[in-house]
Amino acid sequence: MSFLTQIPPVGQALVAGLFTWAVTALGSGMVFFFKEINKKVLNAMLGFAAGVMVAASFWSLLAPAIEMAEDGPLPAWVPAVVGFLGGGAFLLLVDHIMPHIHFGTNHEEGIHTSWRRSVLLVLAITFHNIPEGLAVGVAFGGLASGNEYVTMAGAISLALGIGLQNFPEGAAVSIPLRRENMSRRKAFMYGQFSGMVEPISAVIGAAAVVFIDPILPYALAFAAGAMVYVVAEELIPESRLGHDGEGDIATIGVMVGFAVMMLLDVALG
Repeated sequence: MSFLTQIPPVGQALVAGLFTWAVTALGSGMVFFFKEINKKVLNAMLGFAAGVMVAASFWSLLAPAIEMAEDGPLPAWVPAVVGFLGGGAFLLLVDHIMPHIHFGTNHEEGIHTSWRRSVLLVLAITFHNIPEGLAVGVAFGGLASGNEYVTMAGAISLALGIGLQNFPEGAAVSIPLRRENMSRRKAFMYGQFSGMVEPISAVIGAAAVVFIDPILPYALAFAAGAMVYVVAEELIPESRLGHDGEGDIATIGVMVGFAVMMLLDVALG
């Protein structure tokens, strides 16, 4: 990704967002080879995604936010706490407004609608891809500030980590839709569509911090809070639905995902 240094931060965020979307589409393409996905495998995938997002929230977002706030007028913890809770509060609000339904349940959340179950399932995944895109965008947008705590290597490692967990995530969307008798092509289209919000939210996040530099620590923490909310609200609970004593598989997935993201961030950042 060395060519990224030749384009502006917002353009870098767009390229990174397109990359994470492409990996989602690649994972969704697994529907052309499989109609079923083993519940244990799905739980491990969801656990892995949760581990990556938790690690990314700290190593790539909260830690830099705290470090750069140390030179500011307020105590270093203020931007991190305010931004983190703000990210969670924003997702909580969206969760109560946007109609969606989680895998493994029949309970609709958000504003009541007559939309089909398949659409509501995809909206649930799309909903939690928004903070992933924002995180990538804020990381690349922060490069414009010249702050020593925000580096190209760190932003790239974050994009790689998000992309890595998007592959099983794409499969976890499209294959269950195929199991509900949706055509392979349509299940693939729905699956990759869930990742389409990532390049859009990446550009929004990058543009926000490029044009309003002082909000960078808050924006990093905001993205972290939003991602942790998704992990606590969706990924971990869904990874343990119907586990029948196999909950350790999801837990191992979380540990492996965290370790992989930590490795990427420390090794590259």
